[in-house]
Amino acid sequence: MSVEILTFGCRLNAYESEVMRELTSRAAPGDAGALDDTIIVNTCAVTAEAERQARQAIRRAARARPDARIVVTGCAAQLHPEAWAGLPGVARVLGNVEKLRPESWAPGAPSAVADIMTARETSAHLVTEFAGRARAFVQVQQGCDHRCTFCVIPFGRGPSRSVPVGAVVSQVRALMASGYHEVVLTGVDIASYGGDLPGAPSLGQLARRLLALVPELGRLRLSSVDPAAIDDDLWRLLADEPRLMPHLHLSLQAGSDLILKRMKRRHTRGDALAAIARARALRPGIAIGADLIAGFPTETDALFGETLAFLAEADLPFLHVFPYSERPGTPAARMPVVPMAVRRERAARLRAVGQATAARFLSGQVGSRIALLTEADDNGHATGHSEHFSPVRLTTPHAPGQVIAARVIGAGADHLIADADHSNTDAA
Repeated sequence: MSVEILTFGCRLNAYESEVMRELTSRAAPGDAGALDDTIIVNTCAVTAEAERQARQAIRRAARARPDARIVVTGCAAQLHPEAWAGLPGVARVLGNVEKLRPESWAPGAPSAVADIMTARETSAHLVTEFAGRARAFVQVQQGCDHRCTFCVIPFGRGPSRSVPVGAVVSQVRALMASGYHEVVLTGVDIASYGGDLPGAPSLGQLARRLLALVPELGRLRLSSVDPAAIDDDLWRLLADEPRLMPHLHLSLQAGSDLILKRMKRRHTRGDALAAIARARALRPGIAIGADLIAGFPTETDALFGETLAFLAEADLPFLHVFPYSERPGTPAARMPVVPMAVRRERAARLRAVGQATAARFLSGQVGSRIALLTEADDNGHATGHSEHFSPVRLTTPHAPGQVIAARVIGAGADHLIADADHSNTDAA
């Protein structure tokens, strides 16, 4: 049986693609309506560009493999199933809940996209392998109860709902047994974790219990978190727990209070700066990144300048920058627009700031000792990421999926260069 999965978008989609890989593997080859020669396209709706890339991939697959059955799922398919069903080669469309149900992959199963705003379930599948990846993603939360004015994802993912602690622990134990050394806790809004569970455990409490109950877990990371929603347990872990990696990625979006208000974000500029300062005080040397939107509606040159000033003060080395993308049906799509050329120019300026800050951060690590997770081989040289999530290129080959002690001997514009420390190879 040949099932190919094309994944677009976030880490949560990557996790769900592995769930689908496991579910489709149960179908018997040759059965009537089995999944032989099937392509699953797991779409993203966060930007128009993400949707364009998925459509392009579907058309390309339909031309290259005209006999293949294409199944489209993910957020974009959840929002507009009829549009995706009409693309060449598409045999079925599945919603974000349906794609994780075993019966959706039974021979002859039809298209199914239910009203996700009534969803109450979360995936309880055990994933033991992430194809081509050295680190594993673990879903802890799904959906979002907030309504940022630019974002359509709550309508593609439904209300916030959490995976019980016991299920998370079982998933991580299974991944450790499969040989993984590092996991990333992921979801749509992981800082909202636990509000729907008995006792309302926080994200920090989940992480603390996970580290206590799975002592073999060597490296724990978090996906993006809101700077105004980091709980006290998580702050304590950041200070005291070396297995929680010294790396924090903030869902920031802007550095201007007026733009943040128009985005309907939960934090202010001051909240973000306070969170950054607290993180650095608790874990000196921590690497901090952020998501930023350039050219949000009504953003004047002066308001954009406030974001530039914020970055000069915050000194964030890892920026994910996106030009604002209109999402139909969102409040921001009805606001006065910034011309696309201006959005792109501002995005380029933000990326340039991030690149300069990253170069300084990386050069400051030369001479230090690190532990990196090897992820791939690049012409005989292992590559991976350090504890700070700094990209690293080793001077010698190593198999992927190992935690290697190394000494940083140089820094490029966007990566570190390191020698393996053969006197201490058990860095896990």
